[in-house]
Amino acid sequence: MKMVFRWFAEGHDKIPLGYIRQIPGMTGVVTSLLDVPVGEVWPLERIKKLKEEINGYGLEVEVIESVNIHEDIKLGEKSRDRYIQAYINTMKNLSEIGIKVICYNFMPVLDWARSDLKRPLQDGSNTMSYHHDYIMNINPQSLAEQFGKQSNGFELPGWEPDRLREMVLTIERYKNVDENQFWSNIKYFLDSVIPYAEKYDIKMAIHPDDPPWSIFGLPRVLTSRDNIRKFLDLNNSLYNGITLCTGSLGSNRNNDLPAIISEFAKEDRIHFAHIRNLRFESEKDFYECAHLSQCGSLDLFNIVKAFYDSGFDDYIRPDHGRMIWEETGRPGYGLYDRALGATYLHGLWEAIVKTSIGDR
Repeated sequence: MKMVFRWFAEGHDKIPLGYIRQIPGMTGVVTSLLDVPVGEVWPLERIKKLKEEINGYGLEVEVIESVNIHEDIKLGEKSRDRYIQAYINTMKNLSEIGIKVICYNFMPVLDWARSDLKRPLQDGSNTMSYHHDYIMNINPQSLAEQFGKQSNGFELPGWEPDRLREMVLTIERYKNVDENQFWSNIKYFLDSVIPYAEKYDIKMAIHPDDPPWSIFGLPRVLTSRDNIRKFLDLNNSLYNGITLCTGSLGSNRNNDLPAIISEFAKEDRIHFAHIRNLRFESEKDFYECAHLSQCGSLDLFNIVKAFYDSGFDDYIRPDHGRMIWEETGRPGYGLYDRALGATYLHGLWEAIVKTSIGDR
């Protein structure tokens, strides 16, 4: 297992790499080029420069989030081949700096949704939360404007300005795309890029939908064990895998996370893991809490044990954290709570390893 940390790079993150390297057990960062428009090739020289900067602090960069997929690919438009070729060219450039995993998603228009980015908690911290009725009764443009006010001046991944300008029109375009057509568009993308993933030795790890149900009438399909199986069966290459996000899948109460982890990790189809906790307030209402099992509704011990017992030996990062100790920054991506989360996950892993010696 390699513990890594999400870092947004090049003026998009207030957390210095020098701080990240001080987190015990941290081997590297997961990063991206946020300012490259979706659908354009990531320039090789910029990628090399980014790697040099990260390596200069004794950290690795072997995982990338997110090489976003152009909406025309998701919609199955005639122009998709041009954008798929640009995606493949970016994969080639990333392979030249040793990238092993690309974490991406196929969520239409919106990568994720919350009803509040600064929900105050009783302990004085604040966090991101989701209230289903609120989301169902707000229009996406108003939600985007709210996020703009709560983002502390940071551009939010999945809510980039170029997307927001066309949001309403793009949602309208999806009225002609039913779920079956959407699955077909996913397969077309996979069959186009997976041969190059094999060629460049980069594993593709799709992120589940967040939240794992339809919002604003848009198709969302990476939501459950059965749909993950359907996705993996679209292309049987071991380079076609998933990012197992406990927060995204875990917000659907019907998902048995340890069972899902066990099934797909044993098949070597989980290439990356985002591990976080959340606390339910109703069937579809929740907020993101500290990583400790006692703080939330997910059992992090059993989740981490499922990864270990299944032979998982890839990348893990602590996912969204609260804002604690008066820290301000990108919602969900403060330094302190995620560092605590990483240390907690390391502690669980070490305890499980030491009590399981001889069992494997």
